[in-house]
Amino acid sequence: MSSEDPSVTALPASTSLANRYGSQKRAFKGKTRRNVVIAALIVAIGLLAWFVTSSAQSSVSFKDLGYSATDATQSEVDFQVTKSPDATAKCAVKAMDSKFAVVGWKVVQIGPNDPKAGADGGQTTSQRTVLLTESEAVSAVVDNCWIVDNSK
Repeated sequence: MSSEDPSVTALPASTSLANRYGSQKRAFKGKTRRNVVIAALIVAIGLLAWFVTSSAQSSVSFKDLGYSATDATQSEVDFQVTKSPDATAKCAVKAMDSKFAVVGWKVVQIGPNDPKAGADGGQTTSQRTVLLTESEAVSAVVDNCWIVDNSK
């Protein structure tokens, strides 16, 4: 077919593109655009508030220093706790036998520290606790620590 053939009519470019790719998308109207912006702002403010409050909560960390089994009925556990000096923490300490079964368990409360004590402003304290055991322990560790809410 030749381009000079009178029986063939050329379609405008916009019509042929619409047939090939679909019609053009309509832009948001004023109300819809405003509602989308308001929803995005609400979500952004909510995320910001969550981030600020979650980072403001006190954290606690611990480090196992060692243990000693004094006899078949008790073990001593040495560990360090790092927390805000004015916070109170609790740590769960466990003793285990050779098959990793828990043979002793205790929750230890660590109260506020003296901010003037230690090189880190009183954040880290060394702890020693005695665990009573059902049978001889071959290891003892801190299982977990958490901050206690003092407002209750």
